[in-house]
Amino acid sequence: MGMAFTDALVNHADVRVALVDRRHDVGGHWLAAYPFVRLHQASAFYGVGSTLLGGGRIQAEGPEKGLHERATASEVCAYYGQVLAAMVSSGKVEHFPSCEYLGDGQFISRVSGQRFEVQQHCRVVDAHYRAPDVPAETPPPFEVGEGARVLPVGELVNVQEAPSQYVVVGSGKTATDAIVWLQARGVDPDAICWVRPRDPWMVNRAMLQPDPAVFHGMAADTMHAAAAAESLDDFFLRLEDAGVMLRIDRSVMPTMAKGPTLGEWELDLLRTVTNVVRRGHIRRVDRGTLTLEGGTVPMAQDAVVVHCAASGLKYPELVPIWAPDVITLQAIRAGFPCFGAALAGYVEATRDSDEEKNRLCPPSPYGNSMADWARMNLLGSRAAATFNAEPDIKAWADSVAINPARVAPEHAGSPAVTEALGRLQAGAQAGLARIEALINGDALLPSPRSVTADLDASR
Repeated sequence: MGMAFTDALVNHADVRVALVDRRHDVGGHWLAAYPFVRLHQASAFYGVGSTLLGGGRIQAEGPEKGLHERATASEVCAYYGQVLAAMVSSGKVEHFPSCEYLGDGQFISRVSGQRFEVQQHCRVVDAHYRAPDVPAETPPPFEVGEGARVLPVGELVNVQEAPSQYVVVGSGKTATDAIVWLQARGVDPDAICWVRPRDPWMVNRAMLQPDPAVFHGMAADTMHAAAAAESLDDFFLRLEDAGVMLRIDRSVMPTMAKGPTLGEWELDLLRTVTNVVRRGHIRRVDRGTLTLEGGTVPMAQDAVVVHCAASGLKYPELVPIWAPDVITLQAIRAGFPCFGAALAGYVEATRDSDEEKNRLCPPSPYGNSMADWARMNLLGSRAAATFNAEPDIKAWADSVAINPARVAPEHAGSPAVTEALGRLQAGAQAGLARIEALINGDALLPSPRSVTADLDASR
């Protein structure tokens, strides 16, 4: 988010930026990610506005043939290195790696101890407000007894002697990645125990693509599902029927909706793991035994417990992005934090009043429960309506690939895009009103102006 904000800012304003980074290089949590991780979304939706991540290629083979490419961790880190080099060569950006911000415009090198101080008039930008935890840097959220083998997910690649059982701990994308990776290396599904405190709803990756006919078709399906829904459960079941949402076990109603994408080929693999433990969170791991909130469960004496339970998404309270002492980067459109940060950078460069900037860029939350996911989409749609009502912001947003809703010139006017936008227009008013009602009970319909803006935002 810090890189996306800086990129948009320096490309639209005559400013200088000091990038203060705790890590030894740019790339954020990707520098500590597990080796086999990939973006769960298309590469084109990630990164900075000025530079496409990857080549915008369609996968020509494999289980995701026909879908857009997804970068690996090493590709993401290399990309940010290239972006940084361009920033520094512009003369507008200085990078201070391995440094800790102390407050009051001061920071210190964690390597040399050298102290730095910026000028009083500088604005501070907090790109860490929603920074994720990763298992490599976060202790497991449970006690580990003597003799128990507990590894962060990234250490799976260093296992030298195969255990008789792997116990994967976590309900989200990291856990699904671990299970898919283990099976790709020949581990029998029956040798995997999955501790899943909450069952997750996941977004069908095929429905979240840079192709505007696909993306806006998914948005239209979401609005029509919401408009007809009798409850939040019914809303998600209708999304499942439309192919937008996926759940691993169709006999269980999930309660978690963080919104990672999942390939249907991955879903098929996950469903082969039948030893699923749903007894709440783990409290303690001992050799041969798991102690959970809901009781104890035996496991193999030589089992490897795979820690996938770090908080990849954070849920601090929503605060105004612009405050007198700090600019706090947050998502603006539903999800897509890189786009939100880039949008904030563009608005910082082109608007003078903090009050106006906050009006144009209200923050939106991440999903967690089903209600949270619905709220994220409601607030994100309202935010998109607001910023897209500004002609210059709309033109800029349509020019950057990290905006998932843009319609590139080569797609404009195509029958498929026109049909998707028509369905979205037909369903948006009732869908947004119903989402608000599902969250809040008796809710007012959106005003005619906000509905019109929501429809404009989809274009």
